[in-house]
Amino acid sequence: MNTGYNQNVLFRGEVYHIQTEDGGQANPVVTTLLFKGGTVLASKKVSYADMALSGDIGVAVRSLMTEQHANMLRELKAGLFHKENNDKEIQ
Repeated sequence: MNTGYNQNVLFRGEVYHIQTEDGGQANPVVTTLLFKGGTVLASKKVSYADMALSGDIGVAVRSLMTEQHANMLRELKAGLFHKENNDKEIQ
């Protein structure tokens, strides 16, 4: 199991929190959540069950976590979750 990422981001005068975590071997999913004021604005989950069968996958999972976290940050900075874009839903 990889340790996750937690990051506070100031965007347009508001604080957002991005959290990315690994569910581990029992739940091989990387989950990234975007919070504002305790409310989840967006979430992204990616299964790596197909990789779980191949020995040491630590580096691959860490790479997946880094990429997914960075993508959520890019989407935030692109303004996808700001007030005028609240109808945007991320799967």
